[in-house]
Amino acid sequence: MNTVRSPHHRSFFSPGACRRAVAALALSLAPGTGAATPATVIAIDLNQPGKAISADLFGIFFEDINYAADGGLYAELIQNRSFEYQATEQSTWNSLTMWELVTRGDGKGAFIAEAADPVHPDNPHYAVLHVSQPGAGVGLMNAGFDGIAIKAGERYDVSLFAKQLYVGARWGAVPATPEIKPGALLVRLESQTGENLGEALVNWPATDWTRLTATITANRTDEAARFVVLSTIKGGLALDVISLFPQKTFRGRGNGLRADLAQVLADMKPRFIRFPGGCVAHGNGLGNMYRWKDTIGPIEQRKEQANLWHHHQTVGLGYFEYFQFCEDIGAKPLPVVPAGVCCQNSGQTNGAGQRGLPLEQMPDYIQEVLDLIEYANGPATSTWGAKRAAAGHTEPFHLEYLGVGNEDHITPVFQKRFQMIHDAVKAKHPEITVIGTVGPSPAGPDFEAGWKIADEQNVAMVDEHYYEKPEWFLNNLHRYDGYDRAKSKIYLGEYAAHDDGRKMTLRSALAEAAYMTHLERNGDLVRLASYAPLLARIGHTQWNPDLVYFTNTEIFPTINYQVQRLFGVNSGDTWLTAMVSDPAQAADFAVSSVRDSRTGDLILKLVNAGAAAKPLHIEIDGARELPAHAVTTVLAGDDPMAVNDFANPQTVLPQTASIAVGPSFDYEAPAHSLTVIRIQHR
Repeated sequence: MNTVRSPHHRSFFSPGACRRAVAALALSLAPGTGAATPATVIAIDLNQPGKAISADLFGIFFEDINYAADGGLYAELIQNRSFEYQATEQSTWNSLTMWELVTRGDGKGAFIAEAADPVHPDNPHYAVLHVSQPGAGVGLMNAGFDGIAIKAGERYDVSLFAKQLYVGARWGAVPATPEIKPGALLVRLESQTGENLGEALVNWPATDWTRLTATITANRTDEAARFVVLSTIKGGLALDVISLFPQKTFRGRGNGLRADLAQVLADMKPRFIRFPGGCVAHGNGLGNMYRWKDTIGPIEQRKEQANLWHHHQTVGLGYFEYFQFCEDIGAKPLPVVPAGVCCQNSGQTNGAGQRGLPLEQMPDYIQEVLDLIEYANGPATSTWGAKRAAAGHTEPFHLEYLGVGNEDHITPVFQKRFQMIHDAVKAKHPEITVIGTVGPSPAGPDFEAGWKIADEQNVAMVDEHYYEKPEWFLNNLHRYDGYDRAKSKIYLGEYAAHDDGRKMTLRSALAEAAYMTHLERNGDLVRLASYAPLLARIGHTQWNPDLVYFTNTEIFPTINYQVQRLFGVNSGDTWLTAMVSDPAQAADFAVSSVRDSRTGDLILKLVNAGAAAKPLHIEIDGARELPAHAVTTVLAGDDPMAVNDFANPQTVLPQTASIAVGPSFDYEAPAHSLTVIRIQHR
């Protein structure tokens, strides 16, 4: 809560506004006025210039946790398309997991995993299908991620790599030659009972790896279809990178994103996107660190790897796709690279812990980081800019921010490598804001040690993280008021309020909303902030709470998502002092007032986390040509423990209306509510 007790706030408050605020308060307390509760007075002085705050303040953080990428935002419909699943991800997995042999009619055959002659060394495994008796067809079937959701009339692009191994009997077979052209392969979508939902033919492959393509039009909607590739030729066939994509990806991008899920993120109007982690960035051991060069280029040449969260990364959603998505939705990219160390929680079964790259390898690793900046910003004539251009983007991606490290244990091993990377980037690219890390908590040894490094090395910005109860957020609405503005700026990279059982309640959402008003008030210091984690696939969730839950066909934004969206859509770049005189001195009431210079609009955010409605009297001093009405959006509910879940996804939703406004007006903030009042003011 902002109160008149703060000298910082009082210095912005004009005497005229003070007199009107006191008069309004006296009126609200006068006998016979009918006011059941004394009004809280909010006075905003537009005669003062306000305080410039970050225009990039509210963004999002995407990490491939909870099947957020493969099986989520990445639109690929086939699971384990490249036969690279392994037991280090889940104990029952192997290269052939998610694939089944299909025999039609009296067909007979078998399939195995091979690695002798792969499509690419970084994609080492593939399947070999042996057809001993063709019958009506022998092939492979994949049910995707909990089924493949298709819609009638929509088109789906199939691609696969294949090569002919032999024709005829398995032993003593005729070796395949270019002259032998036995026929075609059938690719098909079908129901779980085998009903044809759409099919196409692809050319029979050559004796070398060949990329084959086709398009299937779905003849019926099915939420749990499966994909089948069938051969009717006796012989052996190698298959790899079997892919199925809807043509309707977000913005129609090839190798693109799931359109509805990407739109839900775009609707938040994030100013930046942090990626690819999180813990995924520094990985489970040095060999599992996220190396950006492994994630670009043709998908068959990308180096897939185990995910620290015990699923799989095809890295089909790689650095190019991240950058492209940022550009598509008007968000700045904020990549995070490992600080030359792996996660301190690596090797939990043997206690391996944090390890650092050998110092003799650090020059090459530092060059890898510098190459990333060139890939993002370099001209198309540069080495790495040319690779970006070859992917279809000749212009730079305008990278401004680079995170180095994530929640790392602040050890001498970390400090040495972080300093080497930090100094190299600043020397070659002073235009890049390097973001350091101060551990996973709002206090403690790593927090203190991380800040010590930031002070000693003059790090431009540091990344703070915390996951706490709603009470913590409400009790820390002045956390950043006293931070030294001469030191590093703040990126609040991961935060969430959660109730008991890690539930995402209205109460937790309002605690976050109140805290976000405090972030706006300190927007000169806190330059960036993003909730975490972002996405979670229902039935495959490793972490709660998350902002958006989804299945193949449905999306369930939480109440907390609605808060993030309202702040993102209604952000500003100038903070205006809102003097608050609250008779109740409520600890669960918070206010923020900002101006959006692009529109001139005055945006007032009011958080009433209390159990009673709150009468307000609002004074706007120095306003010119205020409209008679303003748009108000209210997120409120009767039960603070209400949730938007899978059974009741619309329990609490924002409601928009028009209210009368002017230089002086009254408003009653409902109990358990966030209100956004947007007033046009040119």
